[in-house]
Amino acid sequence: MGHWEDFWWETSQSIKEKGLEKEFNAQLKKMSSQDKHRYKDTRSRWDYALNKVLQNKDKKIKSS
Repeated sequence: MGHWEDFWWETSQSIKEKGLEKEFNAQLKKMSSQDKHRYKDTRSRWDYALNKVLQNKDKKIKSS
């Protein structure tokens, strides 16, 4: 597999393993209406959304 395929597979696996599908999809939907993400390619959007969801999860864990 090339590096693009690896990215999609690893991102999908990470989201599924952590049970963050719902949050990830919600983040992507939210980003679709924001101007700052308008011209990003799909890979950049997925990378940003994954990092954002993981950060939010870490914040929730630390505040508990």
